[in-house]
Amino acid sequence: MAVIAVVNRKGGSGKTTLATHLAVYCAGTDAAVLLADVDRQHSTQAWLKRRAAQKPAARAAIKGRALEPNTVIRPPAGFAHVILDTPGGLRGFDLMRVVMYADAILMPVGASVFDRESTADCYAELQTLPRVASGRCKVAAIGMRLDGRTKAEDMLRRWAQALQLPFVGVLRETVAYVRCVERGLALFDLPAAKVQTDMRQWQPILAWLDAVLDPEPVAPTLSRPTSPLTLPRAAEGEITRAAVLATHDGPALAAPPVRPSIATRLGRLIDTLAVPRFLQRN
Repeated sequence: MAVIAVVNRKGGSGKTTLATHLAVYCAGTDAAVLLADVDRQHSTQAWLKRRAAQKPAARAAIKGRALEPNTVIRPPAGFAHVILDTPGGLRGFDLMRVVMYADAILMPVGASVFDRESTADCYAELQTLPRVASGRCKVAAIGMRLDGRTKAEDMLRRWAQALQLPFVGVLRETVAYVRCVERGLALFDLPAAKVQTDMRQWQPILAWLDAVLDPEPVAPTLSRPTSPLTLPRAAEGEITRAAVLATHDGPALAAPPVRPSIATRLGRLIDTLAVPRFLQRN
């Protein structure tokens, strides 16, 4: 189960629009989705009610749940993906509770200086949290409501690069998003021919998201044991230590223990220290 949180302290940055579209996209992969609303306005829950009246094309279920920022709990079982829509002004322990269970955070950001400053401040705090700092929770930004006739995209990309904040794409300013949200729909519900331009903008965003939702497993590399018959031969008349251990007729001779490095011993010491429960995630 992957948990995607949409986070930005700036109100009106497009968090709910982004969260609802992510939920519809995930449902389109035939996976049960939980759209959890941490915002007290519960905008996504109102969107779900309008969606139920529309009865869109058959997709996997999107279930809703309203949560308070200070009561975020472990996502329930039975869902393949969880999308968290969060309120503006999220910081401190409320932000930490969200990050505790998130696998990825998407930060919608507008082109204005107020949006950029708010996002930069939030990203700076995110980087201090263990799950983000260790890479277990990935963070990326998305440019929202950008006018393609301006240089807003280039400006945002340079801004994100200066912060070392991954910037995965932009979504243009169009009334189509407003109309979809009003009807409980998303652009992914519409005929592809009507949203070609917007779907091209979504491609890099979804490519990044797919890597989070379904990461490729890393195959373990197992070293093949060396057979005594294939041990490298020593020079004429020389008896190697490996040959003695392999051909000894009596009880097996164990090699003397290797003294662990300082880094290894330090890692073991850290592992024995108690970690606060609210920082733990299985």
